[in-house]
Amino acid sequence: MSSEFELETPSGLKDALCLLAEGNATPLAGGTNLMIDLRAKRQRPSRIVALGHLDELRGIRFDRGEVVVGSRTTVTDLLRSPELVIAGPSLLDAARLFAGQMVRNAGTIGGNIACASPAADLVPPLMSLDADVTLASASGSRTVALADYFLGYKKDVRKSDELITQVSWTHPSPRTANGFYKLARRRGDAITVAGVAVTLSASNGKCDHARVALSAVSPCVIRATKAEHILQGQVPTAELIEAAAIQAAAQCSPIDDVRASAQYRRHAVHVLTRRLVSHIWNNLDQGSAGSA
Repeated sequence: MSSEFELETPSGLKDALCLLAEGNATPLAGGTNLMIDLRAKRQRPSRIVALGHLDELRGIRFDRGEVVVGSRTTVTDLLRSPELVIAGPSLLDAARLFAGQMVRNAGTIGGNIACASPAADLVPPLMSLDADVTLASASGSRTVALADYFLGYKKDVRKSDELITQVSWTHPSPRTANGFYKLARRRGDAITVAGVAVTLSASNGKCDHARVALSAVSPCVIRATKAEHILQGQVPTAELIEAAAIQAAAQCSPIDDVRASAQYRRHAVHVLTRRLVSHIWNNLDQGSAGSA
């Protein structure tokens, strides 16, 4: 590694936020993205604030019907939480396919969001769960809906003096199910070609709540809101699900790259959305909630 920088190692959140407030500082959590960028000289920070001692930002808790995940919680931590089988099964679906074991041990949920990659695997499930992100600075904190967090490719609303401290969402109702499909050139340790996360809730035989989130097919992770509107308040027949899948594919704006063409990615969104919505709705219709 050829770049030189000043390394700060605060012992608590307050100290870390004060260091960021001084300016010209880059936060470091798991480092699975930042270290690669440093070696490739895509980033050349003069100061790095390492968050490894901020234990208050790590862990999963359930409070008054809300699921709260600290930003330093690792992907492995997620996989070790039995409660998430009910509270966030789609997030576990993504975690199981997240890179390799060494990366899962280091990579954090906050870092996966903060890198603002359009192919971030944890973001679509969280977005489909209507998750919120809490941003803290030395002057206070604010909460932003994850659906409003990203502004474009590698761009987000986080200010340079802010840290993501937690991610939270409402615990799903018993008649809610969700899931995540990842298409890649090989299983597991590969960058996503197309990703789809879906959350559906049922009431009186109809879909009363629908969320569809897409990754690796736009400059940032997005919600397919037109597909959601087609499903909500309706009985998801095969024809209706097909119409929603067509709208999901139409809403994305993929690119051609070494992993896939834009045309293939759009086709994948169509197929994966149709398949996942069908699977989840069938589970709900048969009285089974949880992961697809």
